[in-house]
Amino acid sequence: MPIIPEPRKQWYVVHVLSNQEQKVRNRILREMEQQELGDFIFDVLMPTEMVSEVKQGKKRESKRKFYPGYIIMNMHLLTEENELVDETWYFIQQMDGVIGFAGNRNRPIPMRQREVDSMLAQIKEREEAVRPSINFEVGDAISVSDGPFESQNGIIEEIDPERGKLRVAVTIFGRSTPVELEYWQVEKA
Repeated sequence: MPIIPEPRKQWYVVHVLSNQEQKVRNRILREMEQQELGDFIFDVLMPTEMVSEVKQGKKRESKRKFYPGYIIMNMHLLTEENELVDETWYFIQQMDGVIGFAGNRNRPIPMRQREVDSMLAQIKEREEAVRPSINFEVGDAISVSDGPFESQNGIIEEIDPERGKLRVAVTIFGRSTPVELEYWQVEKA
């Protein structure tokens, strides 16, 4: 029999209808308050990150879900005897937009503590920084849309996702020269 974490350390992945994550989260929070389930449901997360990308020559930032189709919940769902807590089980199962728990259909399995720690660290890291939208690959032909090499064409030689930089081979004075550019400075040719 698996060891069941204490109530406040039980985290679950809940599968919801695609593009309904925010609506389901808001519905859960609203209904949770109305039904006074604050002693059973502790947190409802829909992790997002800010992403920068260039569209039509302009740099834009937008929010993007990094677990599309899922929300993460910290709730008391299993007792120490591995029995379901009826209040939270039926509350989630009957919620509009919820498909079910990730993993086992009839018996939810709490996330391991190391998975929870890793996920929460990832959420915090992604909330703090704007990440470039990566839609380039080595060998892609690009056109430089901003900076001193504007309107030059080139080929991507290297991608550094941590720094949001590309090394691109552009032709200057008839010779191929590597230059370092940021993602937002280039577009696919």
